[in-house]
Parts: sequence; structure tokens; C-alpha cells
Amino acid sequence: MSAEDLENYETEMELALYREYRDVVGLFAYVVETERRFYLANQVDLQVRSAAGEVYFELRLGDAWVWDVYRSARFVKSVRVVTFKDVNVEELAKAELSL
Repeated sequence: MSAEDLENYETEMELALYREYRDVVGLFAYVVETERRFYLANQVDLQVRSAAGEVYFELRLGDAWVWDVYRSARFVKSVRVVTFKDVNVEELAKAELSL
């Protein structure tokens, strides 16, 4: 496999992941970003913790989707993240239903 073949494969994988994201984003209520991952979730619990003078975040997600091109199963029942880095949680706006 040449470097160009590998680059093309990675580009196709990223495009497929973006398309999957676009298809599923409407199923979720929150977007969550950590330093390592990007998630969509319907349940979010973010707790600020401290130990030995250090502050960290404990994040629990329920009914989630993980942005990770290398995961074969991106839908997960629950996720727990512990991090010393920033965590960003945004509630997604729901489109109004039109009849």
C-alpha cells in the first residue's frame, strides 16, 4: 500500500464518519467535547472533583455516540471520562416540528 493509498483510505474513512455524524446528530440532545474525544449524548452528568489540591472533571454520558474513525461500534450505552482538561457541553437546539 502506497502513502497515497493510505491517505485516500483515511480521507474516505473521515468522510464516512462525517456522514454518519450528520445522519445521527438529530437523535441526541447534547454535544460533548473533551481533549481526546467528541461525543453526542442524551444524558450528561458533569461533576467537578478535587483531590490533593488538584481539580478534575468526572463526566458520565448515557446513550452516546463517539466520534472515532477507528471504532467499529460508535453507539455506546454509557461512557465515563475523568480528565484534568477542559470539558465543553452544549445542548443541541431541536428543530420545531411542522405538520
